[in-house]
Amino acid sequence: MTLAALQHGKHVYCEKPLTHNVWEVRVIREAAAKARVSTQMGIQIHAGDNYRRVVELVQSQAIGAVREVHVWVARAWGRQSADEAKKHQDIVSVQGRPSDEQPVPAGLDWDLWLGPAPKRPFHEVYVPGPKWYRWWDFGNGTMSDLGSHWNDLPFWALDLKAPLTIEAAGPPPHPELAPASMQVTYEYGAQGKQPAVKLTWYQGVNKPAIWFKGGIPQWDSGVLFIGDQGMLLADYGKHTLLREKQFGGFQRPAPSIPNSIGHHAEWLNACKTGVPTTCNFEYSGWLTEANHLGNVAYRVGKKLEWDPATVRCPNAPEAEPYLRRKYRSGWNLKA
Repeated sequence: MTLAALQHGKHVYCEKPLTHNVWEVRVIREAAAKARVSTQMGIQIHAGDNYRRVVELVQSQAIGAVREVHVWVARAWGRQSADEAKKHQDIVSVQGRPSDEQPVPAGLDWDLWLGPAPKRPFHEVYVPGPKWYRWWDFGNGTMSDLGSHWNDLPFWALDLKAPLTIEAAGPPPHPELAPASMQVTYEYGAQGKQPAVKLTWYQGVNKPAIWFKGGIPQWDSGVLFIGDQGMLLADYGKHTLLREKQFGGFQRPAPSIPNSIGHHAEWLNACKTGVPTTCNFEYSGWLTEANHLGNVAYRVGKKLEWDPATVRCPNAPEAEPYLRRKYRSGWNLKA
C-alpha cells in the first residue's frame, strides 16, 4: 500500500518498521525520493526534546569523539527458552507453528490478512493483538520494532547509514519465531569528523558488560555513547553525562535543533508546505535497513559484509532469502 500510494504521488505516513525486509526498504526509499512527496515513519520519540539535547551533546563532542555505542531494551517479545516459556505459559515458544486450525473470527478476511506471507490455517497465536509480531513471516521481533525507536538516537547523533559489517549472537535461530533475547554488533566506517564506530544492540536478558559490572546506572533500557572524554547515557525521556567529576562546571551547548511541533503535526505540516519531516523515508529507510540486517545476521549465523550498492552480502549468498522473500502467488511489489 505504501508503494502504491507513492507511485500515485500521495503523501505517506507509515508505522515502523516501514517494511518486512531489506529489499522492500530500498524500494520504498527510492520510490519516495522519486515521488517527491512528504513521508514520515512512526518513530514518535524522535520528536521529543530529550533526543534533541542528546544529539547536540554528541555532535558538539561534549564527550569527545564517539567510537562505541551500546543500545539495550528490556522487552523480550519472541521465542523464549523452554523454561521461560513454561513459566509464562507461552506454549508457542516451545512448539512453534500450531498444526491445528481454528474458526476464522467474523469480520476477518484471513487470506487478505496473510497478504504475501505463506498460506496457513488461522490460529489465535497470530491475531488478534500484536502476537503476529514475533513470527518471521509477519514481523521481525523486537529487533525491527524497538530498534526503530532506540537505534534512532545513535543514527541521528552520529549520522549513520549503511554498516560495513554486521554480526549477531544468541540462541540457535528458530525457523518460525524471532528470538526474545539476542545481540547484534554493527561496524560503521569513518566519515568526516566522525571516526569509525561500533554499535552493539542488546535485547531481552542481554546487556552490555559494563551494565552487569555496575559501571553505569542499570536502566532497564538505554543508549550509552562512549567517547574519548567521557560517556553519555540516555533513554526516551532523560540523559546524564557520566564520570561527573570530569564534567564539573560543564556548560551545555546552546540548543541548535529546533523543537518539534509534534511528530504527527510534522507530517501534516509537510503535506501542506513541503517542509521535510525529521523522520522521512530517506532517513528512516536507512535506519530500518540496518535493523533488518541485524536479524539477517542472526539468522545466517555469521559475520556479514554489507554492500549497500548491490543490496547484497558479498561473503554470504545464503543471506539472500532473508534480504528479499518470495511472495505468495497473486502478490507482487511492482517497483
